[in-house]
Amino acid sequence: MPNIKSAKKRTKVNSKKSLRNQMVKNAMRTDLKKFHTALENKETVIPDALAEVTRVVDKATAKGVLHRNKAARLKSQLARKANAAG
Repeated sequence: MPNIKSAKKRTKVNSKKSLRNQMVKNAMRTDLKKFHTALENKETVIPDALAEVTRVVDKATAKGVLHRNKAARLKSQLARKANAAG
């Protein structure tokens, strides 16, 4: 348990931020699963699913949850998979 006032505050702030980051990551993972399910089932909603995943990844990047290079790599990989699926 921290004794210094600023350390106590940092503990509080870090727990709030990690909770927010966790929520953003979980939402992103959910949309990624939906995208992969659409790919596996060869559904017609692949472009919509790709757009949704791209939007969520960009939001996560803007919030500082994802590094911008990782986001770019992820979007590129997903776009290639979507194009290969047709």
